[in-house]
Amino acid sequence: MHRLAATLIALLAVLAAPVQAQQRSWAEIEAAARGQAVYWRAWAGDGKVNAFITWAAAILRERNGIELHHVKDDDPGNAVTAVLAEKAAGVASGGKQDLLWLNGENFAAMKENGLLHGPFTHLLPNFALVDTEGKPTTLVDFTVPTDGYESPWGMAQLTFYYDSETVERPPRSIPAILEWAAENPGRFTYPAPPDFTGSTFLKQALLELAPDRSVFAEPVTDAGFETASAPLWAYLDRLHPHLWRGGRAFPPNYPRMRQLVDDGEVDIAFAFNPAEAASAASLGLLPESVRAYVLEGGTIANTHFVAIPFNSSAKEGALVVANFLLSPEAQARKADPALWGDPTVLDMDKLSPDQRALFDRLERPPAMPPEGDLSRTLPEPHPSWMVRIEEEWKRRYAD
Repeated sequence: MHRLAATLIALLAVLAAPVQAQQRSWAEIEAAARGQAVYWRAWAGDGKVNAFITWAAAILRERNGIELHHVKDDDPGNAVTAVLAEKAAGVASGGKQDLLWLNGENFAAMKENGLLHGPFTHLLPNFALVDTEGKPTTLVDFTVPTDGYESPWGMAQLTFYYDSETVERPPRSIPAILEWAAENPGRFTYPAPPDFTGSTFLKQALLELAPDRSVFAEPVTDAGFETASAPLWAYLDRLHPHLWRGGRAFPPNYPRMRQLVDDGEVDIAFAFNPAEAASAASLGLLPESVRAYVLEGGTIANTHFVAIPFNSSAKEGALVVANFLLSPEAQARKADPALWGDPTVLDMDKLSPDQRALFDRLERPPAMPPEGDLSRTLPEPHPSWMVRIEEEWKRRYAD
């Protein structure tokens, strides 16, 4: 009897441990984080992004005693594979990754497979500043509720840009892009999927060309995919012969496409950041004559997040990093077009006057799209659609 009681007490202690851990004060979490090394697996395809992470690492080292290491990657799907392999091998703690830049199908896969730590956003003091009402995608990732397993840290919207010295009237819809490309052969292209910018262009075309967009809010089915994607493939078959290099080759990623504009090889490109053209122009990566715009019917918009793997060896440190990324200081620096230009997830009405001043002093360069344009947004399809679109694109068009 005594042995049974002891066993029950031990079991209850184990079950209560996660709750007790989540009830720790923020001061206790910060104290535990001091001295930890946090390995953040994040996209490294842009110098502006890398510079921001380097800046954040210096601040966190000085203020919190955390060593933040940028594990550079060009495909977020690698993180899913790595954590899944660790779980299969029984690595329940001491994992090699502590924080992930995550969204879309990668988040859905990790959430479905129990690969995430959390929920944790309620622990972050700065999460109270997030504009969850005005920016609902801070709580829903490609139609999948985040349920506190991801912390938002930036907004994104597909934005087109062009060199105003060579293009007088840029095309303002997906069908118009085909017409423009036919009239200007070789002057347009898009990155090859699975580059996320290229995949987003495909999804934009999918939404604009589909007779019924409601199907994209639900998981894809074989029958639904064949019917709903047919207009996309017909469109691409007509578009590709007019692309850069005759559609026989595609830029491998977004930075390479941007370089083609700077080199004068193509006239129109696009980014998943409204401030990208302005930021790149300020850094000499694009001509100063570049101008940005949003398509007339709206463009895909979403939020990007950070998440913590279930077996992170520095969960407290990862929490402190996630909280810092939501600070007005970090959000304002990230939103500066001269440095990155990534739109903030914060609600300006929740900030103090001094905190709002950090954003008010940011200049709006001429290469930024008109502010009213950014209200024209389209929702992301369910992540399963992106997976199928990328697979089918590769089957049809990859060498």
